[in-house]
Amino acid sequence: MNIPETLRYTATHEWVRQEADGTLAVGITAYAQDNLGELVFIEMPEVGRRVAAGDGCTVVESVKAASDVYAPVAGEVAAVNAALADAPNKVNQDPYGAWLFRLKPAAGADLGKLMDAAAYRASLGTA
Repeated sequence: MNIPETLRYTATHEWVRQEADGTLAVGITAYAQDNLGELVFIEMPEVGRRVAAGDGCTVVESVKAASDVYAPVAGEVAAVNAALADAPNKVNQDPYGAWLFRLKPAAGADLGKLMDAAAYRASLGTA
């Protein structure tokens, strides 16, 4: 299973990438995408919404189920990937390239609590 070394991960199968502007791009892992199946709809959060770590931010719906996507850290939604509104299947094609939303982390947000690739692999039992 593809688990990029450059990303951080949550126990609820979100990936996190720190961007040059300080925001965090958030998406779902290949594991999550594989379990959900073909995505048919993504409900994006409102830009400007403040969230706590663990808050449900986005809902992804597939032919199998609907699932929440959670905030990996506290912060404010800075952007959403509007291109996915008309093409949610881009997440199926490239789960690590198709970010869902970007967060501006709150002061004191601890990225160190997120898993690295090795820890995420171990959590899946594929280490």
